Amino acid sequence: MRKFTKNILLITVITVSIALNTYSQNSKRSYIGYHQNVGDIIIEVTDGEYTITPHSKKAFQISFNPKNSILKNYSFAVDKKLENVYFKIYDKTDVLKIESHSLKVIINKDPFNISFYKNAKLLFTENEGYSKTGSLQLIDFKIDDTEVLYGGGARVLGMNRRGNNLEMYNRAHYGYETHSELMNFTLPIFISSKQYMVLFDNASVGTLDLDSKKNNTVEYRTVSGTINYYVVIGNNWFDLADQYTALTGRQPLPPRWAFGNFSSRFGYHSQNEVLNTVNKFIEDDIPVDAVIIDIYWFGKGMFDTMGNMDWYRDSFPNPEKMINQLTQKGVKTILVTEPFVLTTSDRWQNAVDEKVLATDSTGEPYTYDFYFGNTGLIDVFKPEAKEWFWDIYKGLANQGISGIWGDLGEPEVHPTGLQHVNGSADEVHNAYGHEWAKMIFNGYKKDFPTQRPFILMRAGFAGSQQYGMIPWSGDVARSWGGLTSQPEIALQMGMQGLAYMHSDLGGFADGVTIDNELYIRWLQYGVFQPIYRPHAQEHIPSEPVFQNETTKANVKKSIELRYKLLPYIYSMAFENNQTGKPLMYPLFYIEPENSDLLTYDAAYMWGDALLVSPIKAAGIEKQKIYLPKGNGWTDYYTNKQYNGGQDIKVDVTIDNIPVFAKGGEFIPSHTEATQTKNYSIESFEMHFYADKKVPRSDYTLYNDDGLTNNSFKKGMFELIHFNAKNSEKILFIDVTRKTGKRKNKLVENQITFIIHNIIKKPKKVIVNGEKHPEKIIYDEISKTAKFTTNLRNYTKKIEFYY
Repeated sequence: MRKFTKNILLITVITVSIALNTYSQNSKRSYIGYHQNVGDIIIEVTDGEYTITPHSKKAFQISFNPKNSILKNYSFAVDKKLENVYFKIYDKTDVLKIESHSLKVIINKDPFNISFYKNAKLLFTENEGYSKTGSLQLIDFKIDDTEVLYGGGARVLGMNRRGNNLEMYNRAHYGYETHSELMNFTLPIFISSKQYMVLFDNASVGTLDLDSKKNNTVEYRTVSGTINYYVVIGNNWFDLADQYTALTGRQPLPPRWAFGNFSSRFGYHSQNEVLNTVNKFIEDDIPVDAVIIDIYWFGKGMFDTMGNMDWYRDSFPNPEKMINQLTQKGVKTILVTEPFVLTTSDRWQNAVDEKVLATDSTGEPYTYDFYFGNTGLIDVFKPEAKEWFWDIYKGLANQGISGIWGDLGEPEVHPTGLQHVNGSADEVHNAYGHEWAKMIFNGYKKDFPTQRPFILMRAGFAGSQQYGMIPWSGDVARSWGGLTSQPEIALQMGMQGLAYMHSDLGGFADGVTIDNELYIRWLQYGVFQPIYRPHAQEHIPSEPVFQNETTKANVKKSIELRYKLLPYIYSMAFENNQTGKPLMYPLFYIEPENSDLLTYDAAYMWGDALLVSPIKAAGIEKQKIYLPKGNGWTDYYTNKQYNGGQDIKVDVTIDNIPVFAKGGEFIPSHTEATQTKNYSIESFEMHFYADKKVPRSDYTLYNDDGLTNNSFKKGMFELIHFNAKNSEKILFIDVTRKTGKRKNKLVENQITFIIHNIIKKPKKVIVNGEKHPEKIIYDEISKTAKFTTNLRNYTKKIEFYY
């Protein structure tokens, strides 16, 4: 039950007139009055009603219902119960103020105007507010001329999206490189450098104009549905991500194997080819955790068979045996599926009989031609169609399939005249992939409740992360331009809640021959992006095992590094699950006062400890990188130290891309690279980068079985907390372990501490009040000190004397 206050009269005068009259709203709109309906504040105006609903202390929903209109609801992003929200209403002669914690809405009564504040700071104001032009509904806001704007989904436009009028229509862009105005994820979101964001929760086709006319105006237009938006604020960038994902849903923790290496291409033609490829990884001693099988699992060629969604037994004579063999090798099997059922497919008549297809105006299945043949489209919004579609997935899961790849889910071709059960194609287009992922997620929840789903999707909507969607950046060109765009896409999507955005490593589209340097650089970047999945057209193999020996050896080192960093990466994933914190985030998150960083993507943070600067061009010998202020930075490979707050130029070799460890941070790692089935933190390394500028540090390492759904909620977890206090002569490290319900099943952890940036051999180490009995290994070249200790119980206190 939500808690609300009664209307509160002001005792002191509110000075709210500042800036309110700067922008006038629709001159035909006048304030009439307001009333409260539980948690909703309804404001009556001459041409309709505004409804303002506090969803949390830092998130308000605002919707407008025009007089004498019945609007359809195409809201999909927010699918959760409201929390208990405490807010106040102040009603004065000239203004109505609604506030909850630090977010305030101030309504000027005459002339009518709505403005939004964080504390006393104006964020933005409605300009004309709601209006209608022909069949288009629109709403516009006034912003100030200093704001950098992010959002709009996955685009390649530069970090600052301001100045662009963005089409809201999910569509694939084949072979894109350094510029793409329209891609698979067109999210109706804008985020301001003033640390607020606005989500228009309407999946209909439309536009989001981010001040393209240079008049300090943001305008949202849509063809249907309600004008329904959320304003979210944060105390800082991390808090903003927390507040937004609290509203739109948290990403479930993926299975641990999802962070390993994938074998994938378009595509494997037979059972033997799949097994032989996986065996090649094993022969070359390159870890691999999953294999993705593209369209040839259900047909011999590219055409006429899409929609079969069953094994083509000529090429895959015994898929159950193949899946079992792969499982024995520690490799999961993932299959591509599409939402199209061709009229030539084996399931066509069944789909027609069961009435699971989208229809034309007469109620008959809507058929049309596209690349793969003449087709219908599964209506994923229809309950009967969801049940039919899920039954197919359930059968595959019972065969041992561990993940689902949903391709072409924009949908790739979605004619305007096509009708879904809840609206036309244009009215629900942008929610199609979202609803598809939700269907699979809920199916696993019902029929395989203990299993974490893996759902790889090419298109979705705001909030798709709540259904476990793993997005990727589409059919990027296999070129330096294609690689150049990837950090921007991933950083922008992480800010918008979809933190698992990643690319086809090596590039997907075009290219006559392989560019070995490009391939190496892309797979080196892949270590520091959410999912490690090389994928490409088959004429240039994407798998490292099919590269020349030099390229293979270099990429093998990258894959091994990925596996060594799994304790760090998995803990990042857990934090994202708890707070929405992006896995990759821009440098301005940690130096927000530096306006130069607001458009900077030459480097980014991979978690809190590692700064990564991808190599985006051929033949680079030196790279310029900015290191944020406030702490020192250590070259991850050479241990060379740098001061923060400066640009540096570093030498670059083909061995790796520049990576720096942030002073005062912990980084857990494994000493060996091995498949995730062998993952264990019974023995691991804990690197600490000592920094006198950082007197206190803390870090939490998360662990569970890597497979069970909702392990944390079920108490099936282990947390090891590290706290460091750095004085002039002593480094204190406290280690505290917490478990869930498994308190009697503690496993002894052997922790090898590697303390970096130690300029001389340490004098001694005291552990729990006693001198450490084993030898401390000091490396004068790398300036590191190394010692090992065991964690048997719940706490350990370490004193490291410089």
